[in-house]
Amino acid sequence: MNDKIVMPVWTIGLFIVVMNTTMFNVSIPSIIQDLNITADLGSWVISSYSIGYALSTVIYSRLSDVVQIRKLLTAGLIVLGLSSVFGLFAREFHTLLAARILQSAGAGVMAGLGLVLASRYIPIERRGSAIAMISAGSAMAFGLGPIVGGIISEYWGWNGLFAITCLVLVILPVLLRLLPKEQPVAFRFDMLGALLTVVNAASLLLAVTQLSGLWLAISGLSFAIHAWHLRRSNDTFINPLLLVNPAFRKLVFIGFCILVLNLGNLFLMPLVLAKVFHQSAMTIGLTIAPGAILSAFLTRFVGRWIDRFGNLRFLYIGHGLLTLVMIAFATLLGASPHVVMIGYLCFSPAFSATMASLNNETSRIMPKPLIGSGMGLMQLIQFFGGSMSVAICGILLEVQRNTSLLQSYKHVYGLLIVVGLCSFGMLLWYGLSRMQTRAEDGSAAN
Repeated sequence: MNDKIVMPVWTIGLFIVVMNTTMFNVSIPSIIQDLNITADLGSWVISSYSIGYALSTVIYSRLSDVVQIRKLLTAGLIVLGLSSVFGLFAREFHTLLAARILQSAGAGVMAGLGLVLASRYIPIERRGSAIAMISAGSAMAFGLGPIVGGIISEYWGWNGLFAITCLVLVILPVLLRLLPKEQPVAFRFDMLGALLTVVNAASLLLAVTQLSGLWLAISGLSFAIHAWHLRRSNDTFINPLLLVNPAFRKLVFIGFCILVLNLGNLFLMPLVLAKVFHQSAMTIGLTIAPGAILSAFLTRFVGRWIDRFGNLRFLYIGHGLLTLVMIAFATLLGASPHVVMIGYLCFSPAFSATMASLNNETSRIMPKPLIGSGMGLMQLIQFFGGSMSVAICGILLEVQRNTSLLQSYKHVYGLLIVVGLCSFGMLLWYGLSRMQTRAEDGSAAN
């Protein structure tokens, strides 16, 4: 496989898919007004896609252990492309919601299989560059999504947003021509395990977003049933070998925290710029965009540096920068909108470098047969952390209605500082464990 061609094309496709998660944010007021629905219903246009995207990511990753990547990519992008065409003609809420859910069912193929492809077919000495490119593409999509969404919504209406995602149908034949051909493998798909994974994630997220004791009880019951299923069955959807690997568990916790920081920050920044500094949607996008563009520009350098100096060094540097930006926002947020711009100029490249290093490190510690299921589970938990972050940030802002807006935002950023410190502490623990393992291996060799 010629990764110097395949990975840039794949990153373009991933950019379109990830941008689809943020383009609709700025259009929610228009959708609510045009379709005459409540704000609660309107929020499902975003949350339904996020939940489905996270769950389909792990399903495609898990299937990649036994199904050819070409077949999975074909199925995923056709579903995504055709559902986007369907969305162009949505004129009522139920058809819009159906289009978004169908989109999410196909969208996970790009995120789920991109890391699998890099981990499986790119030599470890160049893998860091490839994964850094994927991470930067995602970061840039997060930053540019609101700008693109604002422009399209203003001039063509919110239905026009679906036209952007239709472009994946153009990328599909190019990738099918470039991807390696794999041999089919006989397998038994754990449908019950996949269903339980979906119920685990969706019920826990609903319990948090709805502050529902009933959904919390359903979530607890589903986790108990899933644990019983893992003990009694073979070839389960979630591979138990991953759960007993202490290094993998530490990296999963770090990934969860990083996405909490990223999506929590991306949720809060537009609110601060709109509510405190009274900026328009277009101006907000232009304030956030430089950080995303810088992150994309630095991709080629960060990837080479990761390959040269190793993952841990950039995990430490990235964590430090992410936490420092959270501290700056918690203390200087009300001074000027330029604080947000400069902060995100540091935050976005740090996030991309941290995610690239984390995913590269995860692929390094796993045997090849577990790469698909391991990277899929890692991404599911990461996306789940991001969804939880947005929900909890929103709840915290709501309960602080009697506090000034600026202080409310600073308090939430204070919580994100705690998350960053917890993640950094886990990283230190992981680094010490890795050093100890190397020392023990060296003693055994002598």
